[in-house]
Amino acid sequence: APSRRRWLILAVASAAQFLAVLDMIAVNIAFPAIGADFRSASTAELSWVLNAYTIVLAALLVPAGRLADAIGGRRSFLTGIALFGLASLACGAAPGLGTLIVARVVQGVAAAVLVPTSLSLALPAFPPRERATAVGVWTAVSAVAASSGPVAGGLLAASDWRWIFLVNPPVVLLAWVAGLRLLPRTGPVRGARRRLDPLGTLLVLLGTGSLTTACVEAADWGYGAPTTLGFLAAGLVLGALAVAHVRRHPDPVVDPALFRTRAFTAAALGLLSYFLAYASALLAATLLSTEVWGWSPADAGVAVTPWPLTVLVVSMLSGRIVRALGERTAAIVGGLCFAAGPLWWLLLAGGDGARYAVEFMPGLVLTGLGAGLYQPVMFAAAGLLPARQLSLGSGVLMMSRQGGSALGVAALVVIIGGAARPGLDALRAGWVFTAVTAALAAAAGAALRTRVRTDPGEMRSGPGEDHGSGTDPVRHH
Repeated sequence: APSRRRWLILAVASAAQFLAVLDMIAVNIAFPAIGADFRSASTAELSWVLNAYTIVLAALLVPAGRLADAIGGRRSFLTGIALFGLASLACGAAPGLGTLIVARVVQGVAAAVLVPTSLSLALPAFPPRERATAVGVWTAVSAVAASSGPVAGGLLAASDWRWIFLVNPPVVLLAWVAGLRLLPRTGPVRGARRRLDPLGTLLVLLGTGSLTTACVEAADWGYGAPTTLGFLAAGLVLGALAVAHVRRHPDPVVDPALFRTRAFTAAALGLLSYFLAYASALLAATLLSTEVWGWSPADAGVAVTPWPLTVLVVSMLSGRIVRALGERTAAIVGGLCFAAGPLWWLLLAGGDGARYAVEFMPGLVLTGLGAGLYQPVMFAAAGLLPARQLSLGSGVLMMSRQGGSALGVAALVVIIGGAARPGLDALRAGWVFTAVTAALAAAAGAALRTRVRTDPGEMRSGPGEDHGSGTDPVRHH
């Protein structure tokens, strides 16, 4: 049954999502200020202040989701939010670069616990007809965090970069107290198996970490460098070993049955492809305004604002739109709208930006419209899974997001030839890549049913099935 406190539960879950995204974006803006404080450190060493968080977050999403299902979402959430606050304090008080990097690793661990758990706690509180709206709000919060990150990072770093971390603990304290009072007391689903899979967890962790490290560090190490290729090869081998392991283990860290649900598999692949397009489009838009048009970073940030604003508005309305169109149509339209944005730039963008309102801004609105329609539908696919797999499923979808974002940036850098100041022709090749990957995301949306039911309570029990025991079967679509 829907919770009477469902919107308050969503607010607590969204606060955690906001912190996790904001800290990833804001620290990028404060990078020069951090470097000024640690003058003896090289740029490669300083880069780990940024990359440690991203890599650890991506690598731990799936194991953290599995752990949350095993010990209970509420306990996992409260532990994660408390750890995030303590790590933020450690970052703000770090006496040296090594301490700061270690604290950022702990922040990444906490964020990996929070992000999938927040979605898995919020979804069951809503009836099926409201879930697209709920995920739309959750997505809108991410858009606000991403768009406000550069502004917040710049303002706080102007005073002292440490304030980027020190503003977190008061918000964490409020979220922890609210979570303690509002979040449902969940434990392991009755009847669910709790056998550990340490080998599978290690393979997933090392494989994902190796691939993410290769993507994140390739620009500095060189795309053909032995270190980059070594991490890439290690990730692929470990990934293959992980797949072979989970197919044999009686209770693996990632249950292959997740991917027997066609809509969930489509969502995971669709989000991977979508975030390939999203990350490459965002970087290309920034490079166009700063390197081709010669605008300042502040002006470039303002120029991109119509994108997150459109995401915010459309996400808030996504519930009504999805109810009118159906999940499949909404996902297809969203993916195609996103693809239309870079096609607009491919055909019209150029010159010196003097015709920004005609050449560039419509593409931003189109990508924002696509993002606001596509993400809520695909992330809501986690609700298709049984209660005992909600956090794990959310972690898989979040890993698609993180992996796609890392690969999207790496792919665009390769396409533009690694140039620090790419020309317009190089960016046009990048827009072709973005449009193709967005179209593939739309194709993945076609695998959804016209009207996906996202409430496990809606499943009809057959003979001998006890859905209250946590052993409800994964439905096939």
